[in-house]
Amino acid sequence: MIAKDPVCDMSVNTDAALHSTYQGQTYYFCSPLCKNLFEREPEKYVAATSEQGNTSSEK
Repeated sequence: MIAKDPVCDMSVNTDAALHSTYQGQTYYFCSPLCKNLFEREPEKYVAATSEQGNTSSEK
């Protein structure tokens, strides 16, 4: 499955990507830098991602 990195908007393969869960949603990242930026300020990226619909539900 393909998802968008909420930090840089790059397409990433969810099977191989770094990921983080925030408020019950899983977010996928292209690099450790994007993951770290997200984890420092998740609300900054969650608001933009929610508007675009680029999250995957944790299952």
